[in-house]
Amino acid sequence: MRPPLDVTEMCARLAAHRGRPILLMAYPIPVPGPFGIWLSTSRADHIVYQEQTTRRHQDHIVVHELGHMIADHRSDEEDDDLLQMLYPSLDPETVRRALRRTSYDNAQEREAETVATIILEWASVLDPLASRLPLSQAGRRMHDGLGERMGWM
Repeated sequence: MRPPLDVTEMCARLAAHRGRPILLMAYPIPVPGPFGIWLSTSRADHIVYQEQTTRRHQDHIVVHELGHMIADHRSDEEDDDLLQMLYPSLDPETVRRALRRTSYDNAQEREAETVATIILEWASVLDPLASRLPLSQAGRRMHDGLGERMGWM
C-alpha cells in the first residue's frame, strides 16, 4: 500500500490476504466500555468501532483490531452483552469467540496496541511525503523501481 494510509484499503488488503471479508461497523458503543470489538465468524471478520469519536480515533480503534488479526490472536472466551445487543441473531458460541478487551492488562492487548502504534506512527511520517511521489503511472513505476521503498504491505 502506498501512503497516505487508508484504513479502509488496509482492511481490504488484509481481508484478501486472510481470504475472508473484514466488515466495518460504526456504532454508538456505550461509555464506559470498549472502543472497538473484533468479532470473528465463520464467514467474515466484523470490526465494530465507536461511532461517537473523531475519525482519527476511529482509525486507531480499527487498526488496533487489525493488530489482533495480524498477530493471529484468538478469542479470550468472554461473553459479551454488547455483542449480543449488536448481533442478537448470533449464537452464544459465536459471541464467546469475540475479541473484546477494554484494558491493556494482557499480552494480546499490548501486542495489538503496539501494532497499531507502529502503523500509525509510520503513517505520521510517510503520509506527508506521499504528496511528493510522482502522480503519473509511468512516474510511479519508475519511482517504485528506482526510488526508496515506501508503503505498508
